[in-house]
Amino acid sequence: MSHRPTILVISFSPIARDSRVLREISALAEVGEVTTVGYGPTPPHAANHLQIPDSAPSLPQTPSGVLKLATRRLRSSETAAPAARAAIRLVGDARFDMIVANDARAIPTAFAVAHGAPVWADMHEWAPEERTHVTSWRLLVAPLMDHICRTYLPRCAAVTTVGGEIADLYRRHYGVTPELVRNAAPFADLSPTTVSSDGSLRLVHSGGAVAGRNIEAMIDAVKRLDERFTLDLYLVAGGDGGTYLSSLKERAADCDRIFFREPVAPGDLPETLNQYDVGVYWIPPFNTNARLALPNKIFDFIQARLAVAVGPAVEMTRVVRSFKIGVSSSGNDVSDIVATLSALTPEKVSRYKQATDRAAHELSFEHEKQTIHTIVNELTAPTSH
Repeated sequence: MSHRPTILVISFSPIARDSRVLREISALAEVGEVTTVGYGPTPPHAANHLQIPDSAPSLPQTPSGVLKLATRRLRSSETAAPAARAAIRLVGDARFDMIVANDARAIPTAFAVAHGAPVWADMHEWAPEERTHVTSWRLLVAPLMDHICRTYLPRCAAVTTVGGEIADLYRRHYGVTPELVRNAAPFADLSPTTVSSDGSLRLVHSGGAVAGRNIEAMIDAVKRLDERFTLDLYLVAGGDGGTYLSSLKERAADCDRIFFREPVAPGDLPETLNQYDVGVYWIPPFNTNARLALPNKIFDFIQARLAVAVGPAVEMTRVVRSFKIGVSSSGNDVSDIVATLSALTPEKVSRYKQATDRAAHELSFEHEKQTIHTIVNELTAPTSH
């Protein structure tokens, strides 16, 4: 029996709730034995899990850590975060055939525990501008992220990211050529549901209730649209203790065509969303990652066999247009959303849903995971003497 490579996956996230990392682990477990390091309980498909305490932040937020960031002591900030120190301690002397670092902040830790094993960096977004809309992040953390990318990405044996435009940024700024692993959902064996003959269209949006995602604009648009339209929201409260979610419920309270549903697990989303007609998402380009977003939810809509309606975000528009699965607006304002949605007819939506059904195989994770398997095979192949 051939040797199954041992793979260490580092992610400073609650892995059991992190859709991208969960899919990555499921693909890695098909070809190797996976040990995970991250927050929260053992994720599915991991043979071993090293749990970082929830109280250990993934950035150098201690007084000494902040001082290092403020005085640009970037080299000594690389693994100064309590989570990084905990991860290094938990891994100890263990050796692995390859290490996967999820996001820039995990890369120095990966090299600290690699002992010469190849490191693959999976960049979930454009790291230097992850949270540049937050002043403290922009002033203190952005220089560290840039330093990590500049120092380590050229040393990584493989780099992947979520979309072509972000891959271009990494190539231009850091001289590396990432391969693409998009945030595609696993293939769901579903068929498009029939659009109601009475002309009504059921809109749906799922994801985090996070300020900046413009969910209030979708609510305001539906309030302005005629009786044909309903909007169902499957929202998970953000890190603000549900404040933003409560404000959305208040905003929608006077409209009996807007419904807040209980959120469902990522794996159950396509089946739950399948009963609707159009998956909707408008995100303003408040930073580079928002401008270039190609998020999980678009692929959930696709596996649910929905028509898709989005704003002008480059990557989302490209997928929608090239597969003819829906519509994109020229802007993210309420008036843009109203204009785009009011032009939809049951006939058009039926056509888009059929196109989504045809595209579902190509836009599924089964298609993306071949890239993951190839990376593992290349990085862990026995070297010939």
